[in-house]
Amino acid sequence: MDGYLGVIVIVVVVALLAAGGLFLLFRPGGKSAPPVEPPETAPLPQEEKERPKTGAEEGEGATTTLPPPVKPAEPMVVKPEVEVPLPSAGRMVRLRSRLARSQSALGRGLLDLLSRDRLDDEVWDEVEELLIKADVGVAPTQAIVEELRTKVKVLGSRTPEEVRALLREQLLIQVNPDLDRTLHVQPHGERAAVVLVVGVNGTGKTTTTGKLARVLVGDGKKVVLGAADTFRAAAADQLQTWGERVGAETVRGPEGGDPASVAFDAVSKGIEDKADVVIVDTAGRLHTKTGLMDELGKVKRVIEKKATVDEVLLVLDATTGQNGMRQAQVFGEVVNITGIALTKLDGTAKGGIVISVQRELGVPVKLAGLGEGADDLAPFDPEVFVDAIIGE
Repeated sequence: MDGYLGVIVIVVVVALLAAGGLFLLFRPGGKSAPPVEPPETAPLPQEEKERPKTGAEEGEGATTTLPPPVKPAEPMVVKPEVEVPLPSAGRMVRLRSRLARSQSALGRGLLDLLSRDRLDDEVWDEVEELLIKADVGVAPTQAIVEELRTKVKVLGSRTPEEVRALLREQLLIQVNPDLDRTLHVQPHGERAAVVLVVGVNGTGKTTTTGKLARVLVGDGKKVVLGAADTFRAAAADQLQTWGERVGAETVRGPEGGDPASVAFDAVSKGIEDKADVVIVDTAGRLHTKTGLMDELGKVKRVIEKKATVDEVLLVLDATTGQNGMRQAQVFGEVVNITGIALTKLDGTAKGGIVISVQRELGVPVKLAGLGEGADDLAPFDPEVFVDAIIGE
């Protein structure tokens, strides 16, 4: 019995202790359990801290969409303004003063000698020397001196006006105003005329091609340019710039490509676009290099599969003098030159090459370069040339 009572006592004590613990926990004013802290989060990046809050983040309930990034404006490609060149008519008259500045020394020297009271053999030797120094050539010089001596004997006494008239007459005969200096640039029905421009390095060949395009556009013709000088990328770039200035399209190929292929494509483009003239610029080449000259012949033959080559212009530098004669002869053997474009004629007193090159080749000077300006290429006029030499 005693054991049973002991168990009851223990149970009662445990129950009282448990009730006391619950009372302490839930009694009014008792401390609550400590809050549970949330897990630590990584700090926001700097740009997130600095980013302005959207309306939703600020509790406004609105949604704000950021504008898309603005693309930078692409640079505008400004095409060069197409120029309206001067027509060919009267160009050489306008440029006569430039020609006179370089050639008048020859004219003054001849007039001074021929105006002397006594014209002996020594004076005639001086006349001959002046003409040869001006690159007139030996045979033309001898012909001029012989005719002048005969005329002077017939006249007897001479006034300055008579001397000038005599000299003008003889120089004009040698320049030969009767040669056909027409540029053959008239289209053949639906087919464009073709002009092939050839010459050695450094004569101003590509520049002359560009200036010729200006001459023809100034005369109202539609022109296509062929950049068949594929050895120099700069030559094709230069020609294209000339073309863009006057609205002429330039056909070009890859650097180092086949010049004949470019020439063929240019002629095809000219026919397709119903152009009046196709001007093909070829690579400058030394007349002593057989392989290069053969290639030039190939260019001409390939063009002739598509069209007739109406004009072959040889560009000569007037300052090269008699060396230009040998160049002209070799080029003439390869591609049958039809005309000469004489450049830098305003920068030399050796304008007599006009006479000598025509006499040797039977080919007329058709164009004269009289300056570095864009419109300083002119159709050659024999009378303007001679008048510039002897002055007023």
